[in-house]
Amino acid sequence: MSAVDEIRSAFPSLSRKVYGKDLVYFDNAATVQRPQSVIDCWNRIVRDSNANIHRAVHLLAEEATDAYESARDAVQHFINASSREEIIFTSGATASINLAAFSFGEAFVGEGDEVIVSEAEHHSDIVPWQMMCQRRGASLKVLPVDDTGHLRMDMLDSLITSRTRIVAVTHISNVLGLVNPVRKIVETCHSKGVPVLVDGAQGIVHQCVDVQDLDCDFYVFSGHKVFAAPGTGVLYGKKKWLERMPPFMTGGEMVGTVKFSGTTFAPLPMKFEAGTQNFAGAATLKPAIDTALAFRSAGLRENEESVKAYILDKLLNDNRIHLYGKPNALEEKIPLFSFSVEGAHHEDLALIMDKMGIALRSGQMCAEPLMDRFGVTGMLRASLVAYNTMQEAEYFISSLDKAIKMLV
Repeated sequence: MSAVDEIRSAFPSLSRKVYGKDLVYFDNAATVQRPQSVIDCWNRIVRDSNANIHRAVHLLAEEATDAYESARDAVQHFINASSREEIIFTSGATASINLAAFSFGEAFVGEGDEVIVSEAEHHSDIVPWQMMCQRRGASLKVLPVDDTGHLRMDMLDSLITSRTRIVAVTHISNVLGLVNPVRKIVETCHSKGVPVLVDGAQGIVHQCVDVQDLDCDFYVFSGHKVFAAPGTGVLYGKKKWLERMPPFMTGGEMVGTVKFSGTTFAPLPMKFEAGTQNFAGAATLKPAIDTALAFRSAGLRENEESVKAYILDKLLNDNRIHLYGKPNALEEKIPLFSFSVEGAHHEDLALIMDKMGIALRSGQMCAEPLMDRFGVTGMLRASLVAYNTMQEAEYFISSLDKAIKMLV
């Protein structure tokens, strides 16, 4: 059994059929499928250890708490955070960015200050900063992308001023699939005393993330994109920021003492984890990380690179197709391909491909400003991970050709 066949056997959903055809799941940038180990972990917690964490002393509560906190340790080691207190559990990357934007803004942003985001950001890394700027009387500035989808790094230095308080940038665009030069961005910003938040929703899947090496101040990602249960996520933040930021939500668990005369807050990470957490979901981050590490094996890496190179070549050399996010070198592109076809609506293509058993994403991909930048109302996106096969890639290309001929 090949490495790819072996890993696919761990994902029950990959063997199902849709419309009588083998499922070809190419919508991994939206959410990946979940391995049996994650499903088993979830079932075990909700069946055997269903009790609120951190509070009671009975066995079920201890088991649930241990599973939850073991997942925090797993995340810390996975991204090489300097301490477990820097790992905050949330419901996903969106919640993580909202937390960071609100709390950072309350502590450090005032009237006349500036926040910089890139033109390639997901709505979740635009709107929270917009809202914070409106509340604080600050302004939002945009780092553009060029015609190939690369960030205009030549403009970053001049965009940063003495009023810039933070820069927020995606590690890898969920539309363009290009790996942004995050380390260089951090170095440039830090040289001017400006912290950086990195949206790692796609980066956590396709890169070996070391937050100490990147030296970013915040890094966020969603569990459901890296094999864990939905409704889970992580905010990594350097202690020096988190300790100075006020809580985003308040209530149970995140307090020290509560008096009508005033309240004190719990130490990190509890300060930012108010109320009953998704403890069964968060626990699945541990087996999910084991799966993510398995995907870094040589055989699976080689498979992913081969499939990526094949699809990229086919799309670039089809004059009916316009691909967005064109790499200068293969290594700066993940297996994520957003494209349009002249004369064919992206949703019509997606519906036809669905009937062929191929799951794709169509629309704006929660990145309307980027759609406006390229003058389209939407795109069709195929996104793969290492469990996708060359056979699936070949079927995708031949099916896409048939779909285009039906519409154009």
